[in-house]
Amino acid sequence: MNVALSNTSPVAAKAPKNRAWERFKRNKLAVVGLCILTVFILIALLAPVIAPHDPAEQDLLQKLKPPSSEHWLGTDELGRDLLSRTMYGARISLAVGIFAVVFNLVIGIAVGAIAGYYGGKVDSALMRFVDIMLTFPQLFVLITVVTLLKPSLTNIIIVLVVFGWMTKARLLRGQILSMKNREFVDAARTIGMSDFRIIFKHVLPNAIAPVIVSATLQMGGMILAESSLSFLGLGIQPPTASWGNMLQGAYNMTVMLKAPWVAIAPGCMIFLTILSFNFVGDGLRNAFDSR
Repeated sequence: MNVALSNTSPVAAKAPKNRAWERFKRNKLAVVGLCILTVFILIALLAPVIAPHDPAEQDLLQKLKPPSSEHWLGTDELGRDLLSRTMYGARISLAVGIFAVVFNLVIGIAVGAIAGYYGGKVDSALMRFVDIMLTFPQLFVLITVVTLLKPSLTNIIIVLVVFGWMTKARLLRGQILSMKNREFVDAARTIGMSDFRIIFKHVLPNAIAPVIVSATLQMGGMILAESSLSFLGLGIQPPTASWGNMLQGAYNMTVMLKAPWVAIAPGCMIFLTILSFNFVGDGLRNAFDSR
């Protein structure tokens, strides 16, 4: 009997993770989205190595050239290689999405965990602050703050973090409220475990799944926000390439009629990236749902 228990215990311990991964793999769109994101991240990381041209190098004699063997995606209105600029643009757009969401998670988890676990006046004060932050129209605030500040990658990430963590806090707070009085938490208190250890070792691992799903879905929104700001001229400034300011360069009737390929590359990258994050988020939601 002891042998049988020792053989099955590791399997039982790994079963929930294995079941979640199996459910995720059965979602074909989620797997496709994960593969696309992996390729895009590799392109962003390896852009200095694999880009065929300098993304800022201008050649007015080659401006608005159609796709060819020399310039696979053509050139823009300043003769810059669109393939190289698209690769380097991935570094900016993906960095905004990933770093903004990571910092959102850190703040949202801290606020939500404290509010949900301690409750009472602490919960009331933190949630009223969250309610106040949620009343601000995000896009309007983003445009206003970035207009007042110097447009840069750091400032965009800071603004997206300051006005993007609230939903994570509310979601995690609700999860912790539903489980903070369960038996395993009471047992941890009984043996004298500190609140910090109870929250981060016992409560948070059981409550974090919906927050991770929400964060994955939010990444697409962050990339779209950066692209919108750059398109309006308030985000990443040329000659630094981002998908948003590449679209801004194509926002010209002459360019759109004579060289539609200028808008196709960054537009498709934004579309595929956001769609892939949504597919992965849906896959994670199904994977973490025990039903």
